[in-house]
Amino acid sequence: MVNTIYRKQISVLLMTLVSFMLTACSGGGIGSFDSVGSTEHTAKTATRINNAVTQTRSHDFNFDWKFSQVATQNAFLPNYDDSQWKPVRLPHDWSIEADYTQQNTSGATGYLPAGKGWYRKSFSTPQAEVVQILFDGIYNHSKVWINGQLLGYRPYGYVPFHYDLTPYLYRDGRQNVLAVEVDRSRYVDSRWYTGSGIYRNVKLVTGSEVHIPIWGDYVTTPKITSEQAVVNLKTEIKNRKNLPQTVKILSQIYGPTGKLITSKLSDIHLQANQTATAERSLTVLHPQLWDIATPHLYTAKTDIYAGDKLLDSINTRFGIRYFKNNANTGFYLNGRNIKIKGVNLHHDAGLVGAAVPKGVWQRRLSKLKEAGVNAIRTAHNAPSKTFLELCDEMGFLVQNEIFDEWDNPKDKRKNFNQSGNGEHETQSYSHYFEKWAESDLKDTVKRDRNHASIFQWSIGNEIEWTYPRLTNATGYWAKDKPEDLNYYWSAPPRTPEQIKQALKAQPIKGKSLAQTAAKLAKWTREMDLTRPVTANLVTPSSSHLEGYTEVLDVIGYSYRQSVYEYGHNHYPDKMILGTENWVQWHEWQHVLEKDYIPGIFVWTGIDYLGEASGKWPRKGTNSGMLDFAAFEKPSFHMMKTLWNDEPHIYLTTKPMKESAYKLENGQVVEKVKGSWKKGKWYWREVNNHWNYQNNQLISVEAYTNFDAIELSLNGQSLGKQTLADNPDRILKWAVPYSAGTLTATAWKNGKRYSRQLKTASQPASIQLTTDKTELNADGYQVAHITAQLFDKNNNPVKHQDTIIQFKIPETLRLLGVDNGASDNIQRHLSTQIKTHNGRALLIVQSKFKKGETTVTALSDRIQSDAITLSLR
Repeated sequence: MVNTIYRKQISVLLMTLVSFMLTACSGGGIGSFDSVGSTEHTAKTATRINNAVTQTRSHDFNFDWKFSQVATQNAFLPNYDDSQWKPVRLPHDWSIEADYTQQNTSGATGYLPAGKGWYRKSFSTPQAEVVQILFDGIYNHSKVWINGQLLGYRPYGYVPFHYDLTPYLYRDGRQNVLAVEVDRSRYVDSRWYTGSGIYRNVKLVTGSEVHIPIWGDYVTTPKITSEQAVVNLKTEIKNRKNLPQTVKILSQIYGPTGKLITSKLSDIHLQANQTATAERSLTVLHPQLWDIATPHLYTAKTDIYAGDKLLDSINTRFGIRYFKNNANTGFYLNGRNIKIKGVNLHHDAGLVGAAVPKGVWQRRLSKLKEAGVNAIRTAHNAPSKTFLELCDEMGFLVQNEIFDEWDNPKDKRKNFNQSGNGEHETQSYSHYFEKWAESDLKDTVKRDRNHASIFQWSIGNEIEWTYPRLTNATGYWAKDKPEDLNYYWSAPPRTPEQIKQALKAQPIKGKSLAQTAAKLAKWTREMDLTRPVTANLVTPSSSHLEGYTEVLDVIGYSYRQSVYEYGHNHYPDKMILGTENWVQWHEWQHVLEKDYIPGIFVWTGIDYLGEASGKWPRKGTNSGMLDFAAFEKPSFHMMKTLWNDEPHIYLTTKPMKESAYKLENGQVVEKVKGSWKKGKWYWREVNNHWNYQNNQLISVEAYTNFDAIELSLNGQSLGKQTLADNPDRILKWAVPYSAGTLTATAWKNGKRYSRQLKTASQPASIQLTTDKTELNADGYQVAHITAQLFDKNNNPVKHQDTIIQFKIPETLRLLGVDNGASDNIQRHLSTQIKTHNGRALLIVQSKFKKGETTVTALSDRIQSDAITLSLR
């Protein structure tokens, strides 16, 4: 019967596929066919079919927009005159294009202006039965119209969403007009920089009346062995026709090299105007596992046919991997116990703000990978789809965090709970949480659940600050607390029973944290059961007794190394993870000493805009391993010695009087004994140069993973230091300054390793380097061009700075400049910048013209070599 149907309804190519690949099925509901014959023959047959009938589903919708910040109430109308509006392409963040200012801004959100903005785009009606618009994120309070018809409103700036344009499109040849209003007049609505506008990608999604809804494909791998992996596919299929439909579903799995591995054909009967789910199970033999070092990715291709007509086609990338959490022994990936070497990241990327090109994230993530980072926590909101795709490809584990506020607001300027309703400009997500939380969470999880990189869902960050009874119950802030009690360094002063009594003595006012947490965890598990649910707890000693942790699978502790033992002893069945920790050796020391702590996420991987209230001209928070321009900082090198086994040495210097050290009995010791154990968010200010006054006593530090380092100045040994003698893992020397070459030397397996600092003279040239010499002329690819001052002897100059003027051609788009300093508040959208540590960064983006082009730089007295970029 099946073969008869194929002879009547399906082309010769599809019939060929049936004869070689399929066997008959029986029964009602969803029928399935298992592939037979050789994989090679199956691949050739499937290729012929796919080449015969193809369909583009998703279309780039980022170009040819117009933008205005002129207030108007009629900009949604199709005939509105937008001829004077500014042409823009997306993603677009209007705040980062402006000047830093204290007028109507806040340090909490980076001293950059917000306001309101409008976007409009005209386009022809696609030749498709169904047309949808997909936004990956608009910050924030967006309203979207098509041809004057309001499609919807979303207050949350980090959530992906889509609208159906089909009923409102012009079918008479007129141009359609899409209009988007963005109301970010609440310019202190966050505790970090948010950006403003349509700052993530936009896609136009077209299809037939029978189609796979957006985010309608769900891939899981419930059974994995070295011999085979079971891949389950769940695909929603929507029938918008007024008649029942029977369609065929061709499911194909392609391996990491693009080769077809296995396939299956199914049929499904759809009632009129019905959405149904088709479930299939396929087997991959000898799977290549996705892992942090080998991030192998597979693709599930799903085609929907009616007869020989291809109705819809979707590719879903996924990884085959498994993990386990053990409350006593930690985290296991693919059966291997590993430590989580994680960083927290906000969603801005310095000079490009929140509209971050893929290449910018790629450079930043590559540098973190170099340090040994293997995990990222998206603090404190879900990231872009582009970001997650890179994490899939590069081998990062991702804790996808969704909310920073629930029922109650936080004080944006001071980072704690907010009393009262606050002003309009501070109104944030808590005002919309009750109405929107479920749809925002479910949309995010549904978009992201196929990403191999995601291994945890976090439903909240430090939520307890906004429920004061939890902080009060801990005893840390009690009036009768011991004088030496410290929230960061002291174990909880109260027993679980005492905390329980304190909670009972304070009735719940307003919403219950435990009940809200239970709802969020439930909604998350309704979307995905393959990852644990976690949250970042700031008062775990009380949260464990409030019912909060009962709905969590993994318990995240925020700066609570002092509570590790308390938590593990009292709640031994819950795995504890450090979800916010300082970029300090002592934090990692706890992980190495405690098997039950699987790892940490340090705050932060990269400096970020915002969280700088009252600190003008500091525009952001410089607690990162990389600075705002993603240049390496001293803390980067310390963590690299801890997290990367490759041999590494890094030297820093500082006048002894200004350093954390003193010379005592011929030894360099801390001015405050044991202060290294109490290091918090910021690394000490140290230099990476050798330029001081003659005979000035200099503290020289070496960060290394070698057992011992010998230091010499101009060939004369200054002695050897060992890690065994330095529990802070910082090797230290007191050196009277003399111009020349400072050299740190180590030996391993008979091989010599060294690192040098050389005295530099006046700047004599600017040397340009780039991370890319070839760019696709596609309007997307970027090049990072670094300018470094050098002296006449070709030594880098890091102790002097000058203003640099970059010269870029019309064939490149300027994204901006920066020097990495937290107090650099010059406008980024410029070609001029003052160096910091003798260095500056320019980012350019390709346009659409092919050919070769050059970038140069100059200052008052010196000029650079030329960087040549090939635009392909």
